[in-house]
Amino acid sequence: MRKNHKKIENPVTRRDFIKGSVGTVFLLGLCDFSWAEALVPTGEKKQSFPDLAQVTNGSPAVMTRKAMELLGGMKEFVSKGDIVVVKPNIGWDRNPQQAADTNPEVVAEVVKMCLECGAKKVKVFDRPCNTASRCYENSGIKKAAEDAGAEVSYMVDAGFSEMKFPQGEALKKWEMYKPAIEADILINVPIAKHHGLSKLTLGIKNLMGIMGGDRGKIHWKIDDYLADLANFVRPKLTILDAYRILVRNGPQGGSLKDVKEAKTIIAGKDIATVDAYGTTLFDMKPTDLRHVVKANKFGLGEIDLDKVNIKKVSL
Repeated sequence: MRKNHKKIENPVTRRDFIKGSVGTVFLLGLCDFSWAEALVPTGEKKQSFPDLAQVTNGSPAVMTRKAMELLGGMKEFVSKGDIVVVKPNIGWDRNPQQAADTNPEVVAEVVKMCLECGAKKVKVFDRPCNTASRCYENSGIKKAAEDAGAEVSYMVDAGFSEMKFPQGEALKKWEMYKPAIEADILINVPIAKHHGLSKLTLGIKNLMGIMGGDRGKIHWKIDDYLADLANFVRPKLTILDAYRILVRNGPQGGSLKDVKEAKTIIAGKDIATVDAYGTTLFDMKPTDLRHVVKANKFGLGEIDLDKVNIKKVSL
């Protein structure tokens, strides 16, 4: 398993090499590079991007791509040859209108952007609470992700392995899904919705989908365990689907009366910051979620939104 889930790079990084090689610029154009960027000397200061991107009032796919553009493009996260895992919420046998699973158009657009950046393979999977085949089909995610070029699979017992959480305070070890942990890049793509126990399920809670074993035990100390889980996994990017949000009777829902059309996508590299902003969709504060507060203490992102550089675009 990769230490801290980060690849060890040579002194001359992959991006430095790419920027210094004009011959690769044409191919990198697929990943939103410009000629001007490719010819900038590698010693110059890298362009800074906002901590968080919020895009509203568009289609799920268009908002997702625009949010990534605001963060500098998927090229800031995915490099050529990477094995990428896109982890949506496919937990429930519900259709997209019921807002219990990640919107399939969001998932598909993330897959497309990864492949445009030269990802060797993009894998999509989750550990559902309902029957996996029904969840994958009814959510629309299986077809949408496969059509976009992803390898969609069901999680199998052989893929889980007990892993120690070196920095865990409450959660010291757990069975985790190796393909998710060992991937070059893990992109977390949750849906924003109400949850009866943790109040909301956003980016951090979505990581339970790569846990094995009896996940019901997590509920004993859910906030402490969730923070430890996020600190161990540390996804490189979180894209929060809030096109439709489930405002009551989560996480499974079922009634369209519990669904609000928010037409929003929120994206950022720090999972606690994404979740902190996600609380505002439900007229809550970041401090209302104790696992988000603890994740902040672990260095997983700023949750004082007054200190966060947020770029907002309405389409």
